[in-house]
Amino acid sequence: MMPLAAEYTGHRPALSRWRLLRSFSSRSRTASREPTLEGSSHTIQLQVRVPTTPSDAEQHDVPEGVEEDPELRLPHISSLCTMILASALLQFSAYSTVSSASVYAEYLGGSKVFAGLTIGIPNVLSGIVLIPITKFDQGRYTRPFRIIFASLIIGNILHALAYRAHFLYLILIGRMVTGIGYMGFMYARKYCTDPRLVGVRRRTMLASWLVIGQSFGLAAGPFVCGLLYKVGFPNAIFNGLTSPGWTTALAWVVFAIATTFFFQDLPRTQPSTVDRPSLPSTTDPLKLTRVEWSIVLAICYASAACFFILGSFESMIPNYTALEYTFSPFAAGNFIALGGLATFPFLLLNVRIAPRVQDRMTLIVGGTIGGCGILLGLVLVSALQHVPLGAFYVCWFLVALGFSVASTCTLSLLSKRLPDLGVWNRRMSLAIQYSNFAGRVTGAVFGGAATGIGMQNYFAVLFAAVGAGAVVFSILWKEMKVKTG
Repeated sequence: MMPLAAEYTGHRPALSRWRLLRSFSSRSRTASREPTLEGSSHTIQLQVRVPTTPSDAEQHDVPEGVEEDPELRLPHISSLCTMILASALLQFSAYSTVSSASVYAEYLGGSKVFAGLTIGIPNVLSGIVLIPITKFDQGRYTRPFRIIFASLIIGNILHALAYRAHFLYLILIGRMVTGIGYMGFMYARKYCTDPRLVGVRRRTMLASWLVIGQSFGLAAGPFVCGLLYKVGFPNAIFNGLTSPGWTTALAWVVFAIATTFFFQDLPRTQPSTVDRPSLPSTTDPLKLTRVEWSIVLAICYASAACFFILGSFESMIPNYTALEYTFSPFAAGNFIALGGLATFPFLLLNVRIAPRVQDRMTLIVGGTIGGCGILLGLVLVSALQHVPLGAFYVCWFLVALGFSVASTCTLSLLSKRLPDLGVWNRRMSLAIQYSNFAGRVTGAVFGGAATGIGMQNYFAVLFAAVGAGAVVFSILWKEMKVKTG
């Protein structure tokens, strides 16, 4: 809805403004509500319905003086692009060391499980500092991002220096410091569902763009890491094992400088809450019903399951392909990157489709596609002693595509289903991020141990996780109906 105010003197509005109103109303195929008088200034406020899709809205020239529909609100384009790029670079940082993690750890005397721990441990540190930082951020984004940039730069430098110091645990320390910066994932999701910045019918679309950025990081991180390992650079400071850390640190320095010019934060006086008009006056917006709490728990489980499965695959692939196909870290990085790269066209298509369908449908379709990939892997390792590389790639592609799509709508669904208040946006952003962290940590460790516990058992556990989620969602299906967009 878009409020349109027409001032009048005496008993009727000016003729030109009345014609403007009728012209705009007929072009937009709108229906107006009853006017209401406010105060002694005799202002008439008329609610005019406008097209809900961006493509329709672009076909009409909006007259001057017409305010933006709050359900279609978007933040400043440069700030939005900055946040999406930050999410992509965070994902790049998370997976820039995946391909050579095992080799780096073994060179310094560690094991494959230790390598999996270095992949998953950053999320533990991020979870520890997340709540204190949210109390420090004052409802804005500049302060926490200064901490995020500093930790990512310092952490990646420490990770790179472990080779020169020949100290295994410096890898772990560097990754732990880097993990403080991974709270940026939460702030990126929070930004794209912040009711002060984003209308309810824009949130799924922005969440889809975030996942595209993360898909880029998933593809580029392992590929660049593998490529740098392949090139080698034979010296004790910058070589195949340390170059990912140095390169990522430099990328964050450049991005931090660019952010000071392109990112516009909320003003300090910006109110922290926005009321949802559809809430009945008798409803306490700070309390949730049992059904709403059930939905919160179900969505948190879905988010954790998505990142548990993705994290376990990304940790398992270098070890499994080295054992099964004698892959080098470079080849394993390319394999992971090709799976992520192949999902790009489908994720771009999802940006167009997702705003037009229910979030619950996106979630169930993504889970089904990913579940088919896991089932295919279970059948392959059970029936064959040697799994063909092409078949294993199809399995990875389906998993990467399905659970990437499913992860697009978790926070957006909650933000639409719960009271549209800043306090709930912050709480649910934290809940989803902690779920993601739990999934990533356990998934990375579990994937690192996949070849030890047996691939058949590995795929069986993943399939059980998907099945449990399907049962929960079948029970709560009707309660998850929300607005599209």
